[in-house]
Amino acid sequence: MLYHLFKYLDTAYNLPGAGLFRYLSFRAALAIIVSLIIGMIFGKKLIGLLHKKQVGETIRDLGLEGQNQKQGTPTMGGLIIIASILIPTLLFANLSNIYIIVMLVSTVWLGLIGFIDDYIKVFRKNKKGLAGKFKVIGQIGVGIFVGSMLYFSPQVRLEQKATNLRNQTVAVYNDEVGINGDENWVESRSTKTTIPFIKNNEFDYAWLINWLGKDAKKWGWLIFIPIVIFIVTAVSNGANITDGLDGLATGTSAIIGLTLAILAYVSGNYLLADYLNIMYIPESGELVVFGGAFVGACIGFLWYNSYPAQVFMGDTGSLALGGIIAVFAIAIRKELLIPVLCGIFLVENLSVMLQVSYFKYTRRKYGEGRRILLMSPLHHHYQKKGMHESKIVARFWIIGVMLAVVTIVTLKVR
Repeated sequence: MLYHLFKYLDTAYNLPGAGLFRYLSFRAALAIIVSLIIGMIFGKKLIGLLHKKQVGETIRDLGLEGQNQKQGTPTMGGLIIIASILIPTLLFANLSNIYIIVMLVSTVWLGLIGFIDDYIKVFRKNKKGLAGKFKVIGQIGVGIFVGSMLYFSPQVRLEQKATNLRNQTVAVYNDEVGINGDENWVESRSTKTTIPFIKNNEFDYAWLINWLGKDAKKWGWLIFIPIVIFIVTAVSNGANITDGLDGLATGTSAIIGLTLAILAYVSGNYLLADYLNIMYIPESGELVVFGGAFVGACIGFLWYNSYPAQVFMGDTGSLALGGIIAVFAIAIRKELLIPVLCGIFLVENLSVMLQVSYFKYTRRKYGEGRRILLMSPLHHHYQKKGMHESKIVARFWIIGVMLAVVTIVTLKVR
């Protein structure tokens, strides 16, 4: 909103200082600051309200150290995260940008699914919460929306390599860079994405349906949308599973969000995309503002969620965080980097799947179920081994930083 207001004031009245709002870096910095302030101020008030309403977490007795002390800690704190993301984005982002629209709708949609789940658990006293099939249906709905918008919208345009544009006329305005005469170089309805460690760093999903013949490109959405659905569902559930220790999912998400913001900036900037020889995605740089709000929201919430936690995010926050990360990565065509960047989520997810599968297999074969880990997800395994949860969280953050660095390095590794 303020972006559009100051853009008008700068254009119509040449108001001193109004031109600052044209800079991505300035608006991203404002988004971080405002989201931090909202998270810390609104967070304190919400925690007080949740205490007053006795909206406490019901803890299952898993025999873990320090578990009983968490009984009654306020949950549904994900509302703090969502508010801290939405408000700065609405204030400082270009609301006509297709990528911002997709991110805003996805945030609200996934947050609503998580809120309904938490509401049923807390106020209806049903520990199971929202039935799993309804969660999945909601996540599939998000995937269909995101996939359709990113494939069919004429505002979504890709350039295979920025180096192909060197002979075009470059238009530079503040932090944003565009190309004059773009009707000759943009590509809409593209199923191309970035793939790490491979020459040219590009992969076209349409290759998977080449058996359809000459019309394979025309039917690219048949493969693109299901892939988007799978990624959104997998990462969203991965974040949900990771949210088992104070600050673990929040801190990990902040690291991932900062990395995605960097990737969005270089992908949406012609000069940097040219230098790195990567896919140039016009207008995607606006996601840096959203990324700034996302990182600020996570850090602001971490103020209250770090050990010992004063509030839990609940499914309201965890489902939204994972879904936001997935949609953000897909929007800048970096979703195939998710196994590296979101390695913490992936390993936590796999630990549960392997534990359950192995237990069922050994029960059928030997008549008694056996376990790979002392307890799943993986962070509970280390708790069972006697490691303090704050130490587990710190080490997972360190691994998250290492994975983020590897993710950025892949831009130049062929």
